[in-house]
This record gives sequence, C-alpha cells and structure tokens, in this order.
Amino acid sequence: MNTSKSLEEIADLLLKIASLLMLSGANTERVNLSITRFASVLDCEVFNLTSQKTIILTITDNKTKNSFTRVQNLPPHKIDFSIISAISKASWNAISRQWNFNEISKKIEDIQKQKRYPRYIVLIAVSFSGAGFCNIFGGDYLNMLVAFISTLAGLFVLQFTHKKQFNGYISVFLASLTASMIASTGMFYNLGANPEATLATSILFLVPGVALINSFTDLLDKNVLNGMVRFVHGVMTVLSIALGLFLAMLIFQIK
Repeated sequence: MNTSKSLEEIADLLLKIASLLMLSGANTERVNLSITRFASVLDCEVFNLTSQKTIILTITDNKTKNSFTRVQNLPPHKIDFSIISAISKASWNAISRQWNFNEISKKIEDIQKQKRYPRYIVLIAVSFSGAGFCNIFGGDYLNMLVAFISTLAGLFVLQFTHKKQFNGYISVFLASLTASMIASTGMFYNLGANPEATLATSILFLVPGVALINSFTDLLDKNVLNGMVRFVHGVMTVLSIALGLFLAMLIFQIK
C-alpha cells in the first residue's frame, strides 16, 4: 500500500521520466506507454496531459484510491535518442524483474547521468555528414570541403547561440545564414564542379526531422494537440532556415 508520501515520490519519479523522454525527443505515445509501465510495477495508475512545454501528471494508488497531482514546465529540448532507448528498455525490465521504487529511481538517475558526446566530436561528425551529402548531390572534393566548412561554422553558431539562450528560431536563422554565406562564397567564385550542391547541402543539418516525424506519429496516435504544435514548430524552423538562406543568396545576388 502506498502512503501519501510515497505517492508524492512516485509522482515526482514518473514526472522526471516523462520530462526526460519529452526533452530527448520522444513522441507522446512513447512517453505515455513508458510511464504507464513504470506505474503498473508500483501498483499505481497514472493519468497525464503532456504538451510541448508542460506536463500535468496524476498518480492514483490502485488499492487505497488516493491520488496526487504534479505539474512541471519543460526547458528547451535536447534531442538524445540514447536516453529514449535506455528508458524504454528500463520500463520493460522493470515489469519483467518487478523492480521496486528504489531500483527504478536508481536506474533513471544512471540514465540521466549519461554523458553526451563532446561538442567537438559532434561538430566534426556533423560536418563530415554535410560533406557526404554534398558528394551524394554531385559535388567534387572541393565542393565537399566548402560544405564541411559551412556546416562546421553553422553548427558552431547554433551551439553557441543555444548556450547563450537565444530564441530557438533566431539561433536557427543565424546558423542558416552563417552556413549559407560560406557556401554562397563558393558559388560566387564558382569553386568546384557543382557549387550549387554545396549551397543546397550546407543547411541540411538544421532540418527539423525529429519535430516533423513526431508530429506525424502524434497525429496518427490521435495526440492532435501535440502533433499540431510539433508541426508548427517544424514549419517555423524551416522558415527560419529559408530566411537565412534567402538573405545569403540576396547578398551574393545568387539566383
């Protein structure tokens, strides 16, 4: 039987799990399924309303029918699929091994402490991917080099502005403008065999794939509100990218 105090602790734990999943880029249905699994192990039933910026969660003891409600605002999201995968796996292990509250709490703390890739590793890896896309679109080695530098500079600006807590759309605009300006230089001086490929691929790292995919899956799962919010967020991000690209092309008079 859960006491009022333990209900509060359970609510806090489930809210932490839901928040971690949302911040890491999980779709709404995955959040609901994961916290439902953990709640069932703790002999509770969970009711939650999850949005892009707020989670409202109520936990009910299956035996006493006592309830407790928590509300939490979410900070800006930081996509991390390894956390989503680890929590999903932990939820199934909790059911199969009948973990208690302390075991679940310890596992979530361990997952929360997982280290992200160092910033310079992300910069280099994403820049190589930009160069690779340039090659796929017909760029030669010189075009790939310009694409690498464009992506590196754009991502550096994006990381810097996020660290300084700029508005997310302004961060994307500045990153798009930076990458596009460098790629447009390559077009202006006609560097390489296909400088157009450099310009087209220099901003691909900004495409909001997670937001748009989650929007689609949320709409399929009838989480219409979250689906629409994520769709609008994706569209706003695309518009920010397009504005940065347009301004760079306007400065260099590229048609």
